[in-house]
Amino acid sequence: MKSLLFVLLSGFFLLLGATATAKTTSFSEEGPAYDYSASIECKSAPDSPLYNGGVMKNQTLGTRGRRHFKIAMDSPAFTLSNLTGDTIYAFSSWVKISGAYSAAIKATLTTDNTTFACVGTVIARGACWSFLKGGFSLDSPSNYAFIYFQNSDDFQMNVSVSSASLQPFTYQQWNANQQHMISTERKRAAILHVSDVDGKRLQGASVAVEQISRDFPFGSAIAETILGNLPYQNWFVERFNAAVFENELKWAATEPRQGEVNYTIPNQMLEFARRNQITVRGHNIFWEDPKYTPPWVRNLPVPELKTAVSSRIQSLVSHYKNEFVHWDVNNEMLHWDFYEQRLGPNASLDFFLTVQGSDPLARLFMNDFNVLETCDDTKSTVDHYVSRLQEFGAAGVVMDGIGLEGHFSAPNPALIRAVLDKLALLDLPIWLTEVDISKIFDQEMQAKYLEVVLREGFSHPSVNGIMLWSALHPKGCYQMCLTDNNLKNLPAGVVVDALLKEWQTSAIKGKSDDHGAFGFIGFHGQYHVAVSYGNRTAHTTLSLSRGDETKHQNIQL
Repeated sequence: MKSLLFVLLSGFFLLLGATATAKTTSFSEEGPAYDYSASIECKSAPDSPLYNGGVMKNQTLGTRGRRHFKIAMDSPAFTLSNLTGDTIYAFSSWVKISGAYSAAIKATLTTDNTTFACVGTVIARGACWSFLKGGFSLDSPSNYAFIYFQNSDDFQMNVSVSSASLQPFTYQQWNANQQHMISTERKRAAILHVSDVDGKRLQGASVAVEQISRDFPFGSAIAETILGNLPYQNWFVERFNAAVFENELKWAATEPRQGEVNYTIPNQMLEFARRNQITVRGHNIFWEDPKYTPPWVRNLPVPELKTAVSSRIQSLVSHYKNEFVHWDVNNEMLHWDFYEQRLGPNASLDFFLTVQGSDPLARLFMNDFNVLETCDDTKSTVDHYVSRLQEFGAAGVVMDGIGLEGHFSAPNPALIRAVLDKLALLDLPIWLTEVDISKIFDQEMQAKYLEVVLREGFSHPSVNGIMLWSALHPKGCYQMCLTDNNLKNLPAGVVVDALLKEWQTSAIKGKSDDHGAFGFIGFHGQYHVAVSYGNRTAHTTLSLSRGDETKHQNIQL
């Protein structure tokens, strides 16, 4: 068994010349603005600390700057005192090792009343500096706390840490940052110019604006149970503009026995989605976990397995070409490697390239768990995810997407945001694809934690869509239901409905000003606009999408 070793870096952060000013700016009277900057590069020299070090800015040791420390058991890197409760702490540092080419390093935290198994992780290297970003929340004050840098390798190495930062945010400050990002990233200003057919401004025209659809994809998994269930269908359509099939598209469902391919059920589910203008994700073509690979596939000889996977792609992707906005090509390939073990290390890459050629307009997503939920899973750290995507990009996959399942226990908002910050640097679509909260919690706690996750996802500027994993079955849901079987909201459903209302522009009414103009700020989406002046009326639609400029639209009566 590999021993757990800790980096001895007692209570310091420094690097020669690390005196750059903070990257944050004042966030009005609400407190500091969250710094979304991150790095996935390995740099010859570390950047300056975020927030000018935060509460660590005076923790220095020595005068020579760069310091190397041998790994030692149970030795804290930082000793902190008087941490406050009801506080979210954003933590970051630059890490470099010697004595090994690379190593997975994670930061852990112990206080006088709790332990956090992981508050950040990084793949550190010997030739350059790598950036670790994460954090933690404290509900109650802590007299003392220790941050450790933990390594699971069983050999000695020297480790340097530089430009460390610990920035506290009260819950109110954290939420204020969220609202600021929602206002700037999910909304847009618009001005309606009202005139007659000759272009003369019409002052005092009555204007009514109503949002009729959302741009941001927010949806849920659905199952076969929605077919023929009109109340469930109506409930779904009233709320969601996106869907994903829970199991019905998976190989075991569409070809339970070799050669017996049947798409009847997913076809019917797709018809429901089309009928109601719902965007659908394709989940999934393959699943690396052998437990969920069809039994008849698991024991095929290699030549027959190659034929079977080729047939699966050709059949499924050609049948649904241009139907799905995404394909989850090879599910959970950070955790499992059934096809790599049988077909070679490039099996997943071959799947992506083949699907790319078969359905070139679809985004091809990696999809995995514990990337966002925790950093304690060594198979799916954010750096491992980044590395795999970079490998695919270098090999010619050009329509990548980042799928983060989001099967949470107790969420860590600082870690969620930090992981998203690093993934955002890939400049690829990021979706939270299977969000739920573990059923180990009661329904009230599930709802509380769900709200934390959804607010983090919607407020992060790089998240393009959110999918809940809450398909309704007679015996309940996978982990978390939004309603009971009579479609009466459970606590999680109450949260979802409240957020959907909060993230939609309320009906707006008013008069055009002396320039014939009427302005408002609304969430991205489609709007119905009605204008009347005297006995004249006009109806039109307005589309608000992402953009920094105010949207102008002329309306003539």
